[in-house]
Amino acid sequence: MSAARMLTGDRPTGRLHLGHYVGSIANRVKLHQRYESFFIIADLHMLTTRNSREDIEQVSRNAREMVTDILAAGVEPDRATFYLQSAIPEVGDLNTLFQNLVTVPRLERVPSLKEMSRDAGKEEMPYGLLGYPVLQAADILCVKGQVVPVGKDNAAHVEVTREIARRFNHLYGEVFPVPEMIMSETPTLVGTDGAGKMSKSRGNAIALSDDAATVRRKVMRMYTDPNRVRADVPGTVEGNPVFAYLDVFHTDRAKVEELKARYRAGRVGDVEVKEDLAAALNRFLDPVRERRARFEGQPGLVDELIVEGTERTRAEVRRTLVEVRRAMGLTSAYTQVRRRAERYRKAVGTPA
Repeated sequence: MSAARMLTGDRPTGRLHLGHYVGSIANRVKLHQRYESFFIIADLHMLTTRNSREDIEQVSRNAREMVTDILAAGVEPDRATFYLQSAIPEVGDLNTLFQNLVTVPRLERVPSLKEMSRDAGKEEMPYGLLGYPVLQAADILCVKGQVVPVGKDNAAHVEVTREIARRFNHLYGEVFPVPEMIMSETPTLVGTDGAGKMSKSRGNAIALSDDAATVRRKVMRMYTDPNRVRADVPGTVEGNPVFAYLDVFHTDRAKVEELKARYRAGRVGDVEVKEDLAAALNRFLDPVRERRARFEGQPGLVDELIVEGTERTRAEVRRTLVEVRRAMGLTSAYTQVRRRAERYRKAVGTPA
């Protein structure tokens, strides 16, 4: 490998939103200039919570939308390899081998799995969801990823990858790097309803692809301080989603501090603060929209990027799997059996 490798990606469940941007995409935009970058379209991971025929039929469209969002956010297509997880069956082989290097109690301690199961409306956790971090380890290590940009929610998953890499290397020899986590500066972004993190399924998200009018409409409906019934009532800034967004997306820090002071003193209304936020978000999203329009204006380009990336990644994964099987002794096991079979055939005169 000529440069250290980064592995990152998302499940193809729809268009990406501002929570994705602050949680991981902003990091990817910076880091992909420094690392050889692989972006996984994790449709097998999607099946752990969304596995109906209708969900699966949407994968190709959602994959296209997701990659377009990532490109629109600033990732350069000639510096990124996008690939579809389900099109590389060898990842499943690696996942099977890794399952024996981690225990069920260890996986049950991953805090986000229960939340994912609950959000998906599952009464009981599917086996595949419990093994989500193991498949993620296969994703990262199949291309020998050395760096993984993560948000707070995904850090525990990647820690399982690190443990599996160390365990494999201890048992069978040095094959895998132990990947380093690079945390985002803003780990999570609260949803517009103030009731939890931004999420498509909760309907509290502002998409990277939303037009200016849609952004303004969503901002004007945002949850603020419920105890503030009039503009002259002093309000609370801490925990207020509008100010959380201003802190992240408004470029004029002095203006934000002025709005906070006026809000606390009861000298500014929610409408004025939200108008400021809507304008800041649209200034941030304008160049994203321009890049999106450029890629959408070349029908088939994103599909070609995914196909090229998938073919390249599959070749890499096949090489990794050969190395893994050789290190474990699985290759020699079958070789020995085949040689004995060949000797038997010669002894009894059976054609090879």
